[in-house]
Amino acid sequence: MLNRIDLRGSARDPRGLLPRAQLDVSVAVEQIRPTVEAVREHGYAAIREATHRFDGVAPDQLRVPAEAIAAAERALDPAVRAALNESIKRARRVHDDQRRTDTTTEVVPGGTVTERWVPVDRVGLYVPGGLAMYPSTVVMNVVPAQAAGVRSLVVVSPPQRENGGLPDDRVLAACALLGVEEVYAVGGAQAVAMLAYGSTTDASGERRCAPVDMITGPGNVWVTAAKRLLRGVVGIDAEAGPTEIAVLADETADPAHVAADLISQAEHDPLAASVLVTPSLALADAVDRELARQIAATKHAPRVTEALLGEQSGVVLVDDLEAGLRVVDAYAAEHLEIQTRDARQWALRVRNAGAIFVGPYAPVSLGDYCAGSNHVLPTAGCARHSSGLSVQSFLRGIHIVEYDEAALRDVAPHVVTLAEVEDLPAHGQAVRARFPDERLGQPS
Repeated sequence: MLNRIDLRGSARDPRGLLPRAQLDVSVAVEQIRPTVEAVREHGYAAIREATHRFDGVAPDQLRVPAEAIAAAERALDPAVRAALNESIKRARRVHDDQRRTDTTTEVVPGGTVTERWVPVDRVGLYVPGGLAMYPSTVVMNVVPAQAAGVRSLVVVSPPQRENGGLPDDRVLAACALLGVEEVYAVGGAQAVAMLAYGSTTDASGERRCAPVDMITGPGNVWVTAAKRLLRGVVGIDAEAGPTEIAVLADETADPAHVAADLISQAEHDPLAASVLVTPSLALADAVDRELARQIAATKHAPRVTEALLGEQSGVVLVDDLEAGLRVVDAYAAEHLEIQTRDARQWALRVRNAGAIFVGPYAPVSLGDYCAGSNHVLPTAGCARHSSGLSVQSFLRGIHIVEYDEAALRDVAPHVVTLAEVEDLPAHGQAVRARFPDERLGQPS
Protein backbone atom coordinates (compact mmCIF):
# COMPACT_ATOMS: atom_id res chain seq x y z
CA MET A 1 0.00 0.00 0.00
CA LEU A 2 2.67 2.50 1.02
CA ASN A 3 4.99 3.90 -1.61
CA ARG A 4 8.45 2.35 -1.39
CA ILE A 5 11.84 3.97 -1.63
CA ASP A 6 14.61 1.40 -1.90
CA LEU A 7 17.91 2.76 -0.56
CA ARG A 8 19.55 -0.65 -0.18
CA GLY A 9 23.04 -0.59 -1.63
CA SER A 10 22.96 3.20 -2.03
CA ALA A 11 25.64 5.51 -0.62
CA ARG A 12 23.77 8.69 -1.62
CA ASP A 13 22.74 11.39 0.85
CA PRO A 14 19.15 10.38 1.63
CA ARG A 15 17.82 13.89 2.28
CA GLY A 16 16.65 14.61 -1.23
CA LEU A 17 15.17 11.13 -1.64
CA LEU A 18 12.88 10.95 1.38
CA PRO A 19 9.12 11.54 1.30
CA ARG A 20 8.04 14.97 2.48
CA ALA A 21 4.85 17.05 2.27
CA GLN A 22 5.11 19.95 -0.17
CA LEU A 23 3.82 23.09 1.53
CA ASP A 24 4.66 26.51 0.10
CA VAL A 25 4.16 28.85 3.02
CA SER A 26 5.56 31.82 1.06
CA VAL A 27 2.56 31.73 -1.28
CA ALA A 28 0.20 31.61 1.70
CA VAL A 29 1.99 34.62 3.23
CA GLU A 30 1.00 36.81 0.30
CA GLN A 31 -2.56 35.51 0.44
CA ILE A 32 -3.04 36.36 4.09
CA ARG A 33 -1.12 39.65 4.04
CA PRO A 34 -4.27 41.76 3.29
CA THR A 35 -6.10 40.16 6.21
CA VAL A 36 -3.23 40.85 8.59
CA GLU A 37 -2.93 44.46 7.42
CA ALA A 38 -6.68 44.98 7.73
CA VAL A 39 -6.61 43.76 11.33
CA ARG A 40 -3.72 46.08 12.13
CA GLU A 41 -5.59 49.07 10.70
CA HIS A 42 -9.23 48.33 11.54
CA GLY A 43 -9.22 45.94 14.49
CA TYR A 44 -12.55 44.36 15.38
CA ALA A 45 -14.29 45.24 12.10
CA ALA A 46 -11.63 43.46 10.06
CA ILE A 47 -11.57 40.45 12.39
CA ARG A 48 -15.36 40.16 12.27
CA GLU A 49 -15.37 40.33 8.46
CA ALA A 50 -12.62 37.68 8.15
CA THR A 51 -14.32 35.45 10.71
CA HIS A 52 -17.59 35.64 8.81
CA ARG A 53 -15.83 34.93 5.51
CA PHE A 54 -13.74 31.98 6.70
CA ASP A 55 -15.71 30.51 9.61
CA GLY A 56 -19.29 31.50 8.79
CA VAL A 57 -19.65 33.34 12.10
CA ALA A 58 -20.16 37.10 12.60
CA PRO A 59 -19.49 37.66 16.32
CA ASP A 60 -20.70 40.73 18.20
CA GLN A 61 -17.85 40.29 20.65
CA LEU A 62 -14.65 38.29 20.29
CA ARG A 63 -13.88 37.54 23.92
CA VAL A 64 -15.51 34.42 25.32
CA PRO A 65 -17.64 35.37 28.34
CA ALA A 66 -16.42 34.05 31.68
CA GLU A 67 -19.75 32.30 32.26
CA ALA A 68 -19.37 30.36 29.00
CA ILE A 69 -15.94 29.10 30.09
CA ALA A 70 -17.30 28.12 33.50
CA ALA A 71 -20.33 26.41 31.94
CA ALA A 72 -18.12 24.37 29.62
CA GLU A 73 -16.08 23.19 32.60
CA ARG A 74 -19.19 22.26 34.58
CA ALA A 75 -20.60 20.27 31.66
CA LEU A 76 -17.39 18.37 31.01
CA ASP A 77 -17.80 14.61 30.80
CA PRO A 78 -16.26 13.05 33.95
CA ALA A 79 -14.03 10.73 31.95
CA VAL A 80 -12.72 13.64 29.86
CA ARG A 81 -12.18 15.69 33.02
CA ALA A 82 -10.17 12.86 34.58
CA ALA A 83 -8.09 12.42 31.42
CA LEU A 84 -7.35 16.14 31.12
CA ASN A 85 -6.43 16.40 34.79
CA GLU A 86 -4.06 13.45 34.43
CA SER A 87 -2.52 15.03 31.34
CA ILE A 88 -2.07 18.32 33.22
CA LYS A 89 -0.55 16.58 36.25
CA ARG A 90 2.00 14.64 34.20
CA ALA A 91 2.89 17.65 32.03
CA ARG A 92 3.44 19.79 35.13
CA ARG A 93 5.73 17.15 36.62
CA VAL A 94 7.95 17.18 33.53
CA HIS A 95 7.86 20.90 32.81
CA ASP A 96 8.42 22.04 36.40
CA ASP A 97 11.76 20.24 36.26
CA GLN A 98 12.79 22.27 33.20
CA ARG A 99 12.85 25.65 34.96
CA ARG A 100 16.33 27.14 34.80
CA THR A 101 18.00 28.90 37.71
CA ASP A 102 20.06 32.07 37.62
CA THR A 103 23.83 31.53 37.48
CA THR A 104 26.53 33.98 38.57
CA THR A 105 30.08 33.49 37.28
CA GLU A 106 33.04 35.28 38.84
CA VAL A 107 35.14 36.10 35.80
CA VAL A 108 37.84 37.83 37.87
CA PRO A 109 37.89 39.15 41.44
CA GLY A 110 35.47 42.06 41.39
CA GLY A 111 33.97 41.12 38.03
CA THR A 112 30.91 38.94 37.63
CA VAL A 113 28.35 38.03 34.97
CA THR A 114 24.97 36.75 36.07
CA GLU A 115 22.68 35.01 33.62
CA ARG A 116 19.14 35.74 34.77
CA TRP A 117 16.22 33.84 33.27
CA VAL A 118 13.19 36.08 32.82
CA PRO A 119 9.84 34.86 31.46
CA VAL A 120 8.11 36.52 28.54
CA ASP A 121 5.48 38.86 29.97
CA ARG A 122 2.41 38.12 27.80
CA VAL A 123 1.87 35.13 25.52
CA GLY A 124 -0.83 34.26 22.99
CA LEU A 125 -1.58 30.54 22.64
CA TYR A 126 -3.20 29.28 19.42
CA VAL A 127 -5.41 26.20 19.67
CA PRO A 128 -6.57 24.76 16.29
CA GLY A 129 -10.19 23.92 15.57
CA GLY A 130 -10.42 22.54 12.06
CA LEU A 131 -10.61 18.83 11.24
CA ALA A 132 -10.28 18.01 14.94
CA MET A 133 -10.57 19.78 18.30
CA TYR A 134 -7.52 19.91 20.53
CA PRO A 135 -8.09 20.46 24.26
CA SER A 136 -4.77 18.64 24.69
CA THR A 137 -3.04 21.51 22.89
CA VAL A 138 -4.33 23.87 25.58
CA VAL A 139 -2.50 21.72 28.12
CA MET A 140 0.70 21.54 26.06
CA ASN A 141 0.89 25.32 25.58
CA VAL A 142 -0.35 26.56 28.92
CA VAL A 143 1.56 24.24 31.27
CA PRO A 144 5.11 25.20 30.15
CA ALA A 145 4.17 28.89 30.01
CA GLN A 146 2.86 28.74 33.57
CA ALA A 147 5.92 26.78 34.71
CA ALA A 148 8.11 29.49 33.19
CA GLY A 149 6.25 32.19 35.13
CA VAL A 150 4.51 33.96 32.24
CA ARG A 151 2.26 36.55 33.88
CA SER A 152 -0.42 36.96 31.22
CA LEU A 153 -1.83 34.16 29.04
CA VAL A 154 -4.45 34.49 26.32
CA VAL A 155 -5.90 31.62 24.28
CA VAL A 156 -7.39 31.99 20.79
CA SER A 157 -9.33 29.24 19.04
CA PRO A 158 -11.63 29.30 16.02
CA PRO A 159 -15.37 29.80 16.58
CA GLN A 160 -17.62 26.84 15.90
CA ARG A 161 -20.98 27.53 14.26
CA GLU A 162 -22.49 24.49 15.94
CA ASN A 163 -21.41 25.88 19.31
CA GLY A 164 -23.02 29.29 18.98
CA GLY A 165 -19.88 30.92 17.62
CA LEU A 166 -17.74 29.89 20.60
CA PRO A 167 -14.67 27.65 20.50
CA ASP A 168 -15.18 23.97 21.18
CA ASP A 169 -16.52 23.40 24.71
CA ARG A 170 -13.73 20.93 25.53
CA VAL A 171 -11.15 23.56 24.62
CA LEU A 172 -12.95 26.06 26.89
CA ALA A 173 -13.12 23.49 29.68
CA ALA A 174 -9.38 22.84 29.43
CA CYS A 175 -8.80 26.59 29.76
CA ALA A 176 -10.93 26.59 32.90
CA LEU A 177 -9.06 23.64 34.42
CA LEU A 178 -5.79 25.51 33.86
CA GLY A 179 -7.06 28.85 35.16
CA VAL A 180 -6.93 30.69 31.81
CA GLU A 181 -9.61 33.38 31.81
CA GLU A 182 -8.82 35.40 28.68
CA VAL A 183 -10.07 33.44 25.66
CA TYR A 184 -11.10 34.71 22.22
CA ALA A 185 -13.25 33.01 19.59
CA VAL A 186 -10.96 33.88 16.70
CA GLY A 187 -8.94 31.64 14.41
CA GLY A 188 -6.74 31.78 11.34
CA ALA A 189 -4.49 34.63 10.27
CA GLN A 190 -6.85 37.18 11.83
CA ALA A 191 -6.26 35.64 15.27
CA VAL A 192 -2.49 35.81 14.89
CA ALA A 193 -2.74 39.44 13.74
CA MET A 194 -4.99 40.32 16.68
CA LEU A 195 -2.49 38.83 19.11
CA ALA A 196 0.48 40.57 17.48
CA TYR A 197 -0.98 44.05 17.09
CA GLY A 198 -3.68 44.10 19.73
CA SER A 199 -7.22 44.99 18.76
CA THR A 200 -10.61 46.19 19.78
CA THR A 201 -12.84 43.20 20.39
CA ASP A 202 -16.36 44.56 19.88
CA ALA A 203 -18.14 47.33 17.97
CA SER A 204 -17.99 49.77 20.88
CA GLY A 205 -14.22 49.90 20.70
CA GLU A 206 -14.05 49.94 24.51
CA ARG A 207 -12.87 46.36 25.02
CA ARG A 208 -9.43 45.40 23.76
CA CYS A 209 -7.08 42.48 23.46
CA ALA A 210 -3.66 43.84 24.41
CA PRO A 211 -0.80 42.80 22.11
CA VAL A 212 1.32 39.86 23.19
CA ASP A 213 5.07 39.39 23.18
CA MET A 214 5.06 35.82 21.83
CA ILE A 215 2.70 33.48 19.97
CA THR A 216 2.88 29.71 20.28
CA GLY A 217 0.83 26.76 19.16
CA PRO A 218 0.21 24.80 15.95
CA GLY A 219 -2.24 25.67 13.20
CA ASN A 220 -3.00 25.29 9.51
CA VAL A 221 -1.02 26.84 6.67
CA TRP A 222 -2.75 30.21 7.11
CA VAL A 223 -1.80 30.37 10.78
CA THR A 224 1.75 29.35 9.90
CA ALA A 225 1.92 32.03 7.19
CA ALA A 226 0.71 34.71 9.59
CA LYS A 227 3.30 33.67 12.17
CA ARG A 228 6.01 33.94 9.50
CA LEU A 229 4.76 37.35 8.41
CA LEU A 230 4.62 38.71 11.96
CA ARG A 231 7.83 37.21 13.28
CA GLY A 232 9.77 40.17 14.62
CA VAL A 233 6.63 42.03 15.61
CA VAL A 234 6.23 39.15 18.06
CA GLY A 235 8.26 36.09 18.91
CA ILE A 236 6.99 32.74 17.69
CA ASP A 237 7.71 29.18 18.71
CA ALA A 238 7.98 27.66 15.23
CA GLU A 239 6.30 27.34 11.86
CA ALA A 240 4.26 24.18 12.28
CA GLY A 241 3.73 22.11 9.15
CA PRO A 242 1.67 18.93 8.69
CA THR A 243 2.28 16.35 11.38
CA GLU A 244 4.66 13.46 10.72
CA ILE A 245 5.78 10.17 12.19
CA ALA A 246 8.79 8.06 11.29
CA VAL A 247 9.18 4.53 12.62
CA LEU A 248 12.60 2.86 12.64
CA ALA A 249 11.85 -0.84 12.96
CA ASP A 250 13.49 -4.21 12.43
CA GLU A 251 12.07 -7.70 12.10
CA THR A 252 11.28 -7.84 15.84
CA ALA A 253 8.62 -5.12 15.53
CA ASP A 254 4.96 -6.09 15.63
CA PRO A 255 3.46 -5.07 12.26
CA ALA A 256 0.08 -4.48 13.91
CA HIS A 257 1.68 -1.91 16.24
CA VAL A 258 3.58 -0.21 13.42
CA ALA A 259 0.49 0.01 11.20
CA ALA A 260 -1.64 1.38 14.03
CA ASP A 261 0.93 4.07 14.79
CA LEU A 262 1.24 5.11 11.13
CA ILE A 263 -2.57 5.39 10.94
CA SER A 264 -2.73 7.39 14.17
CA GLN A 265 -0.78 10.26 12.63
CA ALA A 266 -2.42 9.94 9.21
CA GLU A 267 -5.83 10.66 10.71
CA HIS A 268 -4.76 14.22 11.59
CA ASP A 269 -4.72 15.56 8.05
CA PRO A 270 -4.57 14.43 4.40
CA LEU A 271 -1.07 16.00 4.31
CA ALA A 272 0.13 14.11 7.40
CA ALA A 273 3.28 12.05 6.79
CA SER A 274 3.74 8.44 7.92
CA VAL A 275 7.13 6.90 7.14
CA LEU A 276 8.48 3.46 7.97
CA VAL A 277 12.25 2.93 7.79
CA THR A 278 13.28 -0.72 7.94
CA PRO A 279 15.85 -3.24 6.71
CA SER A 280 13.16 -5.93 6.80
CA LEU A 281 11.23 -6.53 3.60
CA ALA A 282 9.09 -9.04 5.47
CA LEU A 283 8.08 -6.38 8.00
CA ALA A 284 7.26 -3.90 5.22
CA ASP A 285 4.99 -6.46 3.54
CA ALA A 286 3.32 -7.35 6.84
CA VAL A 287 2.71 -3.67 7.66
CA ASP A 288 1.06 -3.18 4.27
CA ARG A 289 -1.29 -6.05 5.03
CA GLU A 290 -2.06 -4.64 8.46
CA LEU A 291 -2.74 -1.19 7.03
CA ALA A 292 -5.30 -2.60 4.62
CA ARG A 293 -6.99 -4.44 7.49
CA GLN A 294 -6.92 -1.62 10.03
CA ILE A 295 -7.87 1.24 7.72
CA ALA A 296 -11.11 -0.52 6.88
CA ALA A 297 -12.09 -0.30 10.55
CA THR A 298 -10.92 3.24 11.31
CA LYS A 299 -13.33 6.17 11.58
CA HIS A 300 -11.51 8.59 9.27
CA ALA A 301 -10.64 6.07 6.57
CA PRO A 302 -10.78 8.48 3.58
CA ARG A 303 -8.50 11.01 5.30
CA VAL A 304 -6.12 8.27 6.47
CA THR A 305 -5.97 6.67 3.04
CA GLU A 306 -5.22 9.99 1.33
CA ALA A 307 -2.40 10.69 3.76
CA LEU A 308 -0.84 7.23 3.48
CA LEU A 309 -0.99 7.23 -0.33
CA GLY A 310 0.42 10.75 -0.58
CA GLU A 311 3.96 11.56 -1.64
CA GLN A 312 4.77 12.48 1.95
CA SER A 313 4.33 8.91 3.21
CA GLY A 314 6.06 5.63 2.41
CA VAL A 315 8.41 2.81 3.33
CA VAL A 316 12.16 3.38 3.10
CA LEU A 317 14.09 0.13 2.72
CA VAL A 318 17.65 0.19 4.03
CA ASP A 319 20.51 -2.29 4.30
CA ASP A 320 20.62 -2.39 8.11
CA LEU A 321 19.80 -0.35 11.19
CA GLU A 322 22.98 1.72 10.85
CA ALA A 323 21.73 2.86 7.47
CA GLY A 324 18.29 3.33 8.97
CA LEU A 325 19.74 5.59 11.65
CA ARG A 326 21.31 7.78 8.95
CA VAL A 327 17.95 7.98 7.20
CA VAL A 328 15.95 9.00 10.28
CA ASP A 329 18.59 11.58 11.19
CA ALA A 330 18.33 13.00 7.68
CA TYR A 331 14.53 12.99 7.88
CA ALA A 332 14.48 14.65 11.36
CA ALA A 333 10.94 13.58 12.15
CA GLU A 334 8.55 15.44 14.41
CA HIS A 335 7.79 12.08 16.06
CA LEU A 336 10.23 9.18 15.83
CA GLU A 337 9.43 5.69 17.11
CA ILE A 338 12.17 3.12 17.64
CA GLN A 339 10.80 -0.44 17.47
CA THR A 340 13.93 -2.58 17.30
CA ARG A 341 16.09 -4.84 19.41
CA ASP A 342 17.92 -2.75 22.00
CA ALA A 343 15.61 0.15 21.17
CA ARG A 344 16.95 2.47 23.85
CA GLN A 345 20.52 2.13 22.59
CA TRP A 346 19.44 3.10 19.09
CA ALA A 347 17.33 5.97 20.46
CA LEU A 348 20.31 7.41 22.32
CA ARG A 349 22.23 7.61 19.05
CA VAL A 350 19.55 9.65 17.24
CA ARG A 351 20.58 13.26 16.74
CA ASN A 352 17.58 14.74 14.92
CA ALA A 353 14.00 14.29 16.11
CA GLY A 354 11.33 16.36 17.82
CA ALA A 355 10.55 13.56 20.27
CA ILE A 356 11.63 9.91 20.38
CA PHE A 357 9.34 7.09 21.49
CA VAL A 358 11.21 4.00 22.57
CA GLY A 359 10.00 0.41 22.34
CA PRO A 360 6.63 -1.25 21.73
CA TYR A 361 4.81 0.43 24.62
CA ALA A 362 5.58 4.10 23.91
CA PRO A 363 3.42 5.01 20.90
CA VAL A 364 3.24 8.60 19.69
CA SER A 365 -0.35 8.89 20.92
CA LEU A 366 0.96 8.48 24.48
CA GLY A 367 3.05 11.61 23.94
CA ASP A 368 0.11 13.42 22.40
CA TYR A 369 -1.78 13.20 25.67
CA CYS A 370 -0.32 11.69 28.81
CA ALA A 371 3.42 10.91 28.66
CA GLY A 372 4.25 14.23 30.34
CA SER A 373 6.27 15.32 27.31
CA ASN A 374 5.16 18.18 25.06
CA HIS A 375 3.42 17.49 21.76
CA VAL A 376 4.15 20.87 20.15
CA LEU A 377 7.17 19.76 18.12
CA PRO A 378 9.24 20.86 15.10
CA THR A 379 8.08 19.58 11.71
CA ALA A 380 9.38 19.50 8.12
CA GLY A 381 12.93 18.63 9.11
CA CYS A 382 13.24 21.56 11.55
CA ALA A 383 14.24 19.12 14.30
CA ARG A 384 17.74 19.40 12.82
CA HIS A 385 18.00 22.84 14.44
CA SER A 386 14.96 23.39 16.68
CA SER A 387 13.37 21.93 19.79
CA GLY A 388 9.81 21.31 20.80
CA LEU A 389 7.87 23.65 23.06
CA SER A 390 9.17 23.69 26.62
CA VAL A 391 9.65 26.00 29.58
CA GLN A 392 12.76 27.35 27.83
CA SER A 393 10.58 28.61 24.97
CA PHE A 394 9.10 31.19 27.34
CA LEU A 395 12.33 32.30 29.04
CA ARG A 396 14.91 34.89 28.01
CA GLY A 397 18.45 34.86 29.28
CA ILE A 398 19.60 38.32 30.36
CA HIS A 399 23.24 38.93 31.31
CA ILE A 400 23.87 41.20 34.29
CA VAL A 401 27.44 42.52 34.20
CA GLU A 402 29.02 43.84 37.42
CA TYR A 403 32.66 45.04 37.54
CA ASP A 404 34.27 47.15 40.21
CA GLU A 405 36.92 49.80 39.59
CA ALA A 406 39.90 47.51 40.02
CA ALA A 407 38.45 44.81 37.75
CA LEU A 408 37.75 47.33 34.97
CA ARG A 409 41.20 48.95 35.34
CA ASP A 410 42.84 45.55 34.96
CA VAL A 411 41.12 44.73 31.66
CA ALA A 412 40.92 48.29 30.29
CA PRO A 413 43.99 48.01 27.98
CA HIS A 414 42.43 45.00 26.26
CA VAL A 415 39.16 46.85 25.70
CA VAL A 416 41.01 49.87 24.28
CA THR A 417 43.10 47.68 21.99
CA LEU A 418 40.09 45.86 20.55
CA ALA A 419 38.22 49.13 20.08
CA GLU A 420 41.15 50.51 18.07
CA VAL A 421 41.38 47.31 15.98
CA GLU A 422 37.71 47.70 15.04
CA ASP A 423 38.10 51.48 14.42
CA LEU A 424 35.62 52.34 17.14
CA PRO A 425 37.69 54.80 19.19
CA ALA A 426 34.72 56.05 21.20
CA HIS A 427 34.39 52.58 22.63
CA GLY A 428 37.87 52.87 24.04
CA GLN A 429 37.25 56.41 25.20
CA ALA A 430 34.27 55.21 27.26
CA VAL A 431 36.81 53.23 29.32
CA ARG A 432 39.53 55.92 29.34
CA ALA A 433 37.00 58.45 30.67
CA ARG A 434 36.82 56.46 33.88
CA PHE A 435 40.57 56.72 34.44
CA PRO A 436 41.40 60.22 33.17
CA ASP A 437 44.73 60.48 34.99
CA GLU A 438 46.06 57.12 33.83
CA ARG A 439 47.79 56.10 30.64
CA LEU A 440 46.11 52.97 29.32
CA GLY A 441 48.75 51.35 27.17
CA GLN A 442 49.23 47.82 26.01
CA PRO A 443 48.24 45.13 28.52
CA SER A 444 51.02 43.47 30.45
